Amino acid sequence: MNQLYILIMLCANVVLAEWLAKVHFFRHWSAALLVIITTAITANVGLIPSSSVQVPVYDGIFGYVAPLSIFFLMLKANLRHLRRAGSVMLTLFLTGALGTVLGVVVAFWVFDAPHTVGPLHYAIGGMFTGTYIGGSINFNAVALQYGVAKEGTLYAAATAADNIITALWMAATLALPQVLGRLFPRQKSYQTTSDKDLETHTNDNETVNPMDLGLLFGLGFLSIFLGQQVASIVKGLPAVLVQTTFALILAQIPAINRLRGSRTLGLFCVYLFLAVIGAYCDIPALLRDGQLALTLLGIITLLITIHALWLFGIGALWKQDWDMVGIASQANIGGASSALALARSLNRPDLQLPAVLIGVLGNAIGTYLGLWVAEWMR
Repeated sequence: MNQLYILIMLCANVVLAEWLAKVHFFRHWSAALLVIITTAITANVGLIPSSSVQVPVYDGIFGYVAPLSIFFLMLKANLRHLRRAGSVMLTLFLTGALGTVLGVVVAFWVFDAPHTVGPLHYAIGGMFTGTYIGGSINFNAVALQYGVAKEGTLYAAATAADNIITALWMAATLALPQVLGRLFPRQKSYQTTSDKDLETHTNDNETVNPMDLGLLFGLGFLSIFLGQQVASIVKGLPAVLVQTTFALILAQIPAINRLRGSRTLGLFCVYLFLAVIGAYCDIPALLRDGQLALTLLGIITLLITIHALWLFGIGALWKQDWDMVGIASQANIGGASSALALARSLNRPDLQLPAVLIGVLGNAIGTYLGLWVAEWMR
């Protein structure tokens, strides 16, 4: 099949998913999940190749586009801004991250993951650790490292279960601070932030120029080259870890952190990567093996429950503002965007910027902790 035709169809599915995410019926679905679903349908009806054949375009996206997506999105992780989040919010977030690690270890033990999930259970554990500390960037980075990205059915089941529970937890973190606030009143801790600072960290409407694009792509390809070279010299060192560290270092340089276009390019590259994941997804096999999806759903439910009991329990002992506890938890489980949405929903404009900043911290540390947990479980 013509490779340009395949690339056209992948881009068409990205456009379709973005459009569907704005339609009333699908607006509660993430565009990321819709990209996987629409491309899976496209592949399973034979419009594009599935995983049963070698496709150069798919290999190119796995080899270059997916690593570029991680690099582009990491460039916004300027850790110097973290002081604006405040020590309390940072402490709550890191406490929640520890609760995530505890939840992964216990949940995978309870569900006997080596037998119920399969030989890649350790990789799934690392992916869940990464995504419930930092977000989808870390989920994809760990998946790439252990080859889960090419196991379309397993990846799709993990993504579907993740999206279901993440959506439910958004509703839970909206209700819990209000319920707990009535049962156990706490004095709200208000913080001062400016609208300008918030706009700087959340605006996705970027005007780019050729110089910015040239620098972004040049540095992105350099990160892939360095990752491959260092990993070939230091045996056992994941290339994605080298690339993540390089991006994190560059993100601390103001001139690079301010480069325009990294968010947009990163998001588009993520969608292309997810489209290939969809093409690798064997829908009949996924439907036949519904037990896998149910098992992963159970694992995530127990994982999130342990995270919540740990974080809200410690928040209660410390007598912290329930809104801050809920937002810290949402930053862990859903990432910066959903934490920002929660702060807005709770009518806490003072916590919007801290919500975004701790989400950025999650992006920075999630891959490291995800790989560590995966290797430990291995």
